[in-house]
Amino acid sequence: MNTAELVELGQQLRVDSVRAAAAAGSGHPTSSMSAADLMAVLLANHFRSDFERPEHPGNDRFILSKGHASPLLYAAYKAVGAIDDAELLTFRKLGSRLEGHPTPRRLPWVETATGSLGQGLPVGVGIALSGKRLDHTGYRVWVLCGDSEMAEGSVWEAAEHAGHEHLDNLTAIVDVNRLGQRGPTRHGHDLDAYARRFQAFGWHTVEIDGHDVDAIDRAYGEARSTTGQPTAIIARTLKGKGVAAVEDREGQHGKPLPEAEEAIAELGGPRDLRVRVHEPPTARMLHAVHGDGRIELPRFDKAEHEKGVATRDAYGQALTALGSARGDVVALDGEVGDSTRAELFAKEHPDRYFECYIAEQQMVGAAVGLASRGWVPYAATFASFLTRAHDFIRMAAVSGSGINLVGSHAGVAIGEDGPSQMGLEDLAMMRSVYGSTVLYPCDANQTARLVAEMAGLEGIRYLRTSRGAGPVIYGPDEEFPVGGSKVLRSSERDRLTIVAAGVTVHEALKAADALRDEGVQVRVIDLYSVKPVDRPTLRQAAEETGCLLTVEDHHEEGGIGDAVLDAFTDGRPVPRLVRLAVRTMPGSASPDESLHAAGIDAESIAAAGRLLVEEAVVR
Repeated sequence: MNTAELVELGQQLRVDSVRAAAAAGSGHPTSSMSAADLMAVLLANHFRSDFERPEHPGNDRFILSKGHASPLLYAAYKAVGAIDDAELLTFRKLGSRLEGHPTPRRLPWVETATGSLGQGLPVGVGIALSGKRLDHTGYRVWVLCGDSEMAEGSVWEAAEHAGHEHLDNLTAIVDVNRLGQRGPTRHGHDLDAYARRFQAFGWHTVEIDGHDVDAIDRAYGEARSTTGQPTAIIARTLKGKGVAAVEDREGQHGKPLPEAEEAIAELGGPRDLRVRVHEPPTARMLHAVHGDGRIELPRFDKAEHEKGVATRDAYGQALTALGSARGDVVALDGEVGDSTRAELFAKEHPDRYFECYIAEQQMVGAAVGLASRGWVPYAATFASFLTRAHDFIRMAAVSGSGINLVGSHAGVAIGEDGPSQMGLEDLAMMRSVYGSTVLYPCDANQTARLVAEMAGLEGIRYLRTSRGAGPVIYGPDEEFPVGGSKVLRSSERDRLTIVAAGVTVHEALKAADALRDEGVQVRVIDLYSVKPVDRPTLRQAAEETGCLLTVEDHHEEGGIGDAVLDAFTDGRPVPRLVRLAVRTMPGSASPDESLHAAGIDAESIAAAGRLLVEEAVVR
């Protein structure tokens, strides 16, 4: 399009943004109006996509990181003919695909859910990494950011990562409209303040007037021709551009224009321009396939591993085997690969390994980006550090993203490192995520099976692994279906059921053996699937033994005890339920001392069991 046509298209996008918000009675038209010219030029002259084939591997990828400006995105979809005017006016209404903030669950052209600011660029980095290192199809990634979200640390994690990886297929467009929700942003219209920061991380920067369509056009061309560096286009804009009553005025954020019809007239009235987006280059997705796809998982023999095997070791070995069988599996780690054992995958499959350093938000964001391109990511760090990325995990669920997360060094069982390294909240965090699967294996063979099982699941999958070596109690051919459990001790005379997972399974077995020697039969259930939980087995145990005792290396809120309680929320009577968990702030000690101090070791379990069956003996 020429200059005059681009100006008209920008005005159309503004008008349609105002119309959509007016029809909804809510929304963010002023935030959309500031970026309308940026969107118009991108769409008409630089973006390459087949909107009828959103899965086309050569399509450029666009992320609206300032997701509240969704009216602008939907106006753009109308301009390319992806939606019609009638659908545009369903914005924010029940059942509409055009939600207040865009999600890929609703619209096939949306790469990732946005709205929680600071996440678009990290996910964009993941997509750009896929294009640069894996797909090799030549697509570009364009991310439209707001200036307010530049205050988020996750943006700068992404900026540093993109610079380090020389992602010249990535362009960040920063809409510097000066105004946030409650007033001016930190840097206002100081474009150089943003440029200096991006330059420090190795980016090429271009500062422009964001309402000069010719300058925007040149900037996009410069970004496309820049090699060896990502590009940040920093555009000075005005919030509410084009309508005097709201232009560059405070107090107009997040609300429809007060006189919409007058505003539309001031903008020149509705238009019906149609944009023919450039076709993407011919390309096909190349996910290399190794072997015949059959997985040869590691096998851990009880006799050969008398000293036990750490489940984190089994994770690394199993993931490496999975990567050999499936060319679509990729691994990410937060610079602790020697501890999580992701380094085993890195040595065998270096082309599909992504070192994210100590930047957990970027790690999860990159995993979401890679998943959007069809890869199956496994991202690992210490369980305690994943809490930093909870908002990214939550938003990944909103996106419907399929990612595998692995938290190692869980619980007080890690010992001497102390409470800063102990993951004691992770089960609660991950269980609360919509549609998540939460797994906590207790031995090496179980871990290996579950690592492979995770690859075929939907949604967010979480595997909790342990630092120390534990006994091998299962054979290598044992099956562990998600949603199941294993009954490890059982008799017709059981008077109590102990429910455990991970390290506490071994403590529970010791306690059960000690109680049996005292004449008290106890059932033991290995609840390796914490979500979904094995309701039938738990209900049967409650009916047959009358009491459940849960024991977990986790805080009592939201962990295994609560997962077990969920099995009895269908209206049936809740059985007698006693929970052992970490209730005090732990300190540095040996693993055995830490378990004992928390009251979750075999001695503590046996003592609780005696009390529950009224077998306590006064000595």
